[in-house]
Amino acid sequence: MKKDLIKSIKEKEAHLAKLAAHVDTNFICSELYNKVVIEKAILKKQLDDINRIKLAEKVIRLFPRKKTLICDYFNS
Repeated sequence: MKKDLIKSIKEKEAHLAKLAAHVDTNFICSELYNKVVIEKAILKKQLDDINRIKLAEKVIRLFPRKKTLICDYFNS
């Protein structure tokens, strides 16, 4: 999944490079350029979310929560 997102982001960057030359001359290219920029931003956000989730999972593994049992309340 992560590799697919990175590949898609690189493809969007290639599309942007091709469209950049024609943005000023053609309205359709300008609209398409804006659409690709938005799609690339969405993909980057998804990639950041995946990285953030993995980081959170690592932290949770390092500091596991101690579960409180019912009997723990009656021992005191």
